[in-house]
Amino acid sequence: MVLSKTQRIAGLSVAVAALILFFVFRPSPLPVDSGVVRRGPLQVTLEGEGVTRVNDRYVVAAPVSGKLVRVELEEGDSVRKGNVVAALLPPELDTREYREASSRAGSARAALDEAIARQRRVMLTLAQAERRYGRYRNLYREGAVSKETYELAENEAQTLRKEGEAARSGVEAARFNFGAVQALVDRQVAGKPVNVLSPVDGRVLRIHEKSERVVIAGSPLVDIGDPSAIEIVIDVLSSDAIRVKPGNRVVIMDWGGDKELQGIVKTVGPAAFTKTSALGIEEKRVNIVAVLSKDEPLLGDNFRVQASIVLREAADVLQVPVSSLFRGKDGWHLFVIEDGKAVDKAVSIGMRGTLQAQVLAGLRKGQKVVVHPTNELKDGMSVKTQE
Repeated sequence: MVLSKTQRIAGLSVAVAALILFFVFRPSPLPVDSGVVRRGPLQVTLEGEGVTRVNDRYVVAAPVSGKLVRVELEEGDSVRKGNVVAALLPPELDTREYREASSRAGSARAALDEAIARQRRVMLTLAQAERRYGRYRNLYREGAVSKETYELAENEAQTLRKEGEAARSGVEAARFNFGAVQALVDRQVAGKPVNVLSPVDGRVLRIHEKSERVVIAGSPLVDIGDPSAIEIVIDVLSSDAIRVKPGNRVVIMDWGGDKELQGIVKTVGPAAFTKTSALGIEEKRVNIVAVLSKDEPLLGDNFRVQASIVLREAADVLQVPVSSLFRGKDGWHLFVIEDGKAVDKAVSIGMRGTLQAQVLAGLRKGQKVVVHPTNELKDGMSVKTQE
């Protein structure tokens, strides 16, 4: 059958109209943001705000009640062990007060004995740790033990050295306290001052009482410590604290300097405390104490810092943006962009950092994935990446 010219023109018009309607009403590609599967270093970190504090801070208190002579020291002054940091004029003792002072002297003597016993225990433990560290160091050089085992032995020895120094200082502090109280017992004539001595070499961090006034025994007078021996106290949620281990690397940021500071976790608090968040929610938090790998002279006591605790890290892993992942019925999923379409794929995930996650299976390097997928996006849907 031969079509007339009019019929051919009408058929062609219908075909063109159908083609125009197809292009007009077909769904347009969904605009999406994309990321790339790549290889590189990955860290799993725990972020937290912390404050600095002087390690082995000594609060020198009034050993007796009396009138405090005006303190001539200034905050920041250097003092040597045995220097006079304050003086008290005790009132004349009556019989009852003398008995009380004698009792305090006996208590101070017992505290001194306890401090000496603690020092002996610490020194014995330190000697054992030093021997273990020496053995592990030789074994590590021979390849007989792992680096982690060697570093744990080294960290234990370093921690016990610090504890040994603290124990020695504790003995000196107890000895000075006993001497001050015993001097009051021996001194029955009012008007002779009781000198309060510095238990260690260091600097004056804080003066609690500057002017003359009557203070009671036990009132804090002066804080003394070494500002170069700084440690960082970071409080984190108790649910996060269980993932932190002594020896974890710590990066200190936003402390005011132009470089990041490095440190390691010294201890994880054994007990949690309650803290109210900025939103008014009560949280259980734990103190993580870190020490700097290198002293920073610009940092002082009670400075605010931002800390990042490295829980796990790897030098070269396949990874995708965390924002591309979502939970499916059978685990983690994401959308891979193939030939302009979003293809739903199941993936196996390992370490998860703040921005990137390790891919164990399901992807290859160089593939494009959809980040921040919306609920509108479905498997097989046409997509257009936004530049």
